[in-house]
Amino acid sequence: MKKVTVVFWITLILTLALSILGVITPDSFERISGSIMGYISAHFGWFYLLIVTLFVLFCLYLVFSPYGKIKLGRPGEKPEFTYTSWLSMLFSAGMGIGLVFYGVASPVSHYMKTPPTAEPGTKEALEDALRLTFFHYGIHAWAIYAVIALVLAYFMFRHEKPGLVSASLETLFGDRMKGAWGKAVDVIAVFATIVGVATTLGFGATQINGGIAFLFDVPISFWVQLIIILIVTVLFMISTYTGLSRGIKYLSNANMGLGAILFLATLILGPSLYIFNSFTDTIGSYLQQLPSESFRLAPNDQDERQWVLDWTVFFWAWWMAWSPFVGIFIARVSKGRTIREFLAGVLIVPSVVGFLWFSAFGISGIDAQNNGADIAGLPDEQALFGMFEQLPFGMILSIIGILLISTFFITSADSATFVLGMQTTNGSMSPPTTVKFTWGFAQSAIAAVLLYTGGLQSLQNALISAALPFSVIMLLMIISFYKALKADKEKTWPDKK
Repeated sequence: MKKVTVVFWITLILTLALSILGVITPDSFERISGSIMGYISAHFGWFYLLIVTLFVLFCLYLVFSPYGKIKLGRPGEKPEFTYTSWLSMLFSAGMGIGLVFYGVASPVSHYMKTPPTAEPGTKEALEDALRLTFFHYGIHAWAIYAVIALVLAYFMFRHEKPGLVSASLETLFGDRMKGAWGKAVDVIAVFATIVGVATTLGFGATQINGGIAFLFDVPISFWVQLIIILIVTVLFMISTYTGLSRGIKYLSNANMGLGAILFLATLILGPSLYIFNSFTDTIGSYLQQLPSESFRLAPNDQDERQWVLDWTVFFWAWWMAWSPFVGIFIARVSKGRTIREFLAGVLIVPSVVGFLWFSAFGISGIDAQNNGADIAGLPDEQALFGMFEQLPFGMILSIIGILLISTFFITSADSATFVLGMQTTNGSMSPPTTVKFTWGFAQSAIAAVLLYTGGLQSLQNALISAALPFSVIMLLMIISFYKALKADKEKTWPDKK
């Protein structure tokens, strides 16, 4: 533990204090955190929409500008990982478990429970359901991750700065980022990572519990979820011990393999033609309505405005709160890529894979709903298994689904311990195993405590609230990055074409 910085102790104490507060006064904590989140959503919704759209435009500008050929590393430096492993790792860290959890639940919800303007269950609601899911999990979400990852990778590998969020702001603020202000920036980033991953561990445990309850009549209870967390903790600790190039890489590749099997099975056994037709049609409507949807706040329609706050603003805040964790991890595995190559990979590939995934699972769920199965009536964590029940070999598919959730669960926690280790050891590219283990046990313990007290919602509220100050940090990171990029272009060692 000799390498840890003051950021380690501050964030560990802060997280434990909030968790204890959640245990002692769970109702008050949830009410207060919910009020803060509600206020931020209502009064800063416009800001979230504008800044996330700015991230998208900035990424597109870099792709088509001369800056795109600059390498995230020294000239001639080769990428550390193959394309397959690289894409697998960024996808697993970025959104894997979310796709499994909401692959059926989100489109069915937009169709039957919470359509923004149409009546539930109508043709208009069905047309909006998949397009809105694409919107919330598409280019905008990955642009948030891309901005953080690109800026950090650029300073880490081009300018040999520590892998810290604060180090990316030194171009603007100089040595002040090495003092108290820099520590404050890093504490916000580490706190968002801890809370985000602990929340995800809780969601993962509830879905695995929901799956085995649906299949084998196992009770849905805290004790079952605690056993799941303990088993997964042991597994991701083993993966953490083996290191980035072995444990995380192999598990990420396994994720992609299991995901491909589940996707192809659903595509073939489900309403295949309907899926392909819906995917093609939704891509068109998504691209057509992307500009207007990016700015939609509906100030003159209270119900529609509330939907935007509950869904779009919530998702933008959620992705921003997750971005320190995902961005730092993607940056770490992206050495040697050009800016253009990096952005094309991070923006386009995961978005298209997500669109295909939601088309297969969402349309299969909607088709099952229209044919008499009450998918909308199931809890979100069981919607996937309810859909599988309507397909041939449903039991086998459900078991594969539980395995996929488990491997995504492990890689998310594994990646997080690595990122937290980096951020609390002054950006070390090989943080000590003891530090990673400390964060691993802390995350699992917090998730278990919050499941026991029913405090996951409170932690989620805290996570969303943390997105507002971090969004300002992200904006400053872009300015700092662009300033350094302009100076870099004039250096005497340009990259080879």
